[in-house]
Amino acid sequence: MKFRRQRREEVGINLTPLIDVVFLLLIFFMVSTTFTRETQLSIDLPEAEGKAVEASDEQIEILIDEAGRYRVNGQGLVDTRMRTLQAAIYKISAGDTTLPMIITADAQAAHEDVVRAMDAAGQMGFVHLSITTRQPSGRPGPGGP
Repeated sequence: MKFRRQRREEVGINLTPLIDVVFLLLIFFMVSTTFTRETQLSIDLPEAEGKAVEASDEQIEILIDEAGRYRVNGQGLVDTRMRTLQAAIYKISAGDTTLPMIITADAQAAHEDVVRAMDAAGQMGFVHLSITTRQPSGRPGPGGP
């Protein structure tokens, strides 16, 4: 007698339900996650207090007005490009990067203009950089009453 062999089915794992469960978990975690806004920072800037430094003849002073125009040691520049500012600084310093540099900016001047002046000085190699401030109103200065 000839018996028919039973055909064995190949053993395999059906991954479709597993993938469905993983996608459902992913959707659950995406929906239940809370997002916080880190862009709203509260910044408390420090006030500057200290002794006034005597102005010397051997220094470079960059003045920035509220419109973003530069003056280097009292001489106005034709434009606000960094190359023009660097050329004016080089003309006054004659390449001496050890001279102290003072940046005086109007309170309404854009931050970009002040950073451009600092960047120009840094690219040229100046390391003695000061930013002028004023004494907070209502408080006596050093040596005051």
